[in-house]
Amino acid sequence: MPATLPRILLVEDDPTSRSFLTAALQATPAEVDAADSVAAAIALAASQDYSAWMIDARLPDGTGEELLARLRAHHPHTPALAHTAAHEATTLDALVEAGFVEALTKPMPASAVQGAVRRLLGLAPSLPIASIASSIDDTLPLWDEEAAVLALNGNRTHVDTLRGLFVHELPNAVYAIAIAAERGDLDSVRNDLHRLRASCGFVGAQRMAAAVHSMQDDPASAVRLQVLERVAQDTLAHPSATAPSVDHSVAV
Repeated sequence: MPATLPRILLVEDDPTSRSFLTAALQATPAEVDAADSVAAAIALAASQDYSAWMIDARLPDGTGEELLARLRAHHPHTPALAHTAAHEATTLDALVEAGFVEALTKPMPASAVQGAVRRLLGLAPSLPIASIASSIDDTLPLWDEEAAVLALNGNRTHVDTLRGLFVHELPNAVYAIAIAAERGDLDSVRNDLHRLRASCGFVGAQRMAAAVHSMQDDPASAVRLQVLERVAQDTLAHPSATAPSVDHSVAV
């Protein structure tokens, strides 16, 4: 890690997303200045040098590409990330062509934000995250079919129905936990973790249950939250997460 933390300019007009992204970036770790418009970002960049910029593709007074061009006129070598709600490859490619190193698609977990920033700045992976992740038994199945059927008295149809609901709600559940943690509302974090752990048991999401249990031991830990998000992504990406027409990204 550098002797001083990198300083990042975050440009995001939505208050909820701005709050979440600020917390994610701070846990990278980094110092963060947040702006809600092109004008505010230009003002901050004129008074402060930044290690990187993270810019929303659509802002109330301009586009991310336009802002990047204006910033680069005075700081030609500062690396930048874009973030956007668009999923189309043409849109993402256009952002990279405009000069962004990567274009991240919202919603996204905090771990994706932090990974992108660490790649951007050439920082090594976070050892504490790896240490905690290793405490979760990776031999545990992501989905345990036998345990799920057993929990629901052998009714495979009920397993499929509940798993579909679980897959649909898991991104929202993780998002709610992340937002409550960012606010410091540990009672809500504990309640949400308790509900999520119970749901994991009914549908056989074994490794997800272990990640929830790990965070229950320290609900204020940003690192344990990142592990929770990573395991949620792996759980949703597994072929057994078979709910049709479900977005498998973890919301932020």
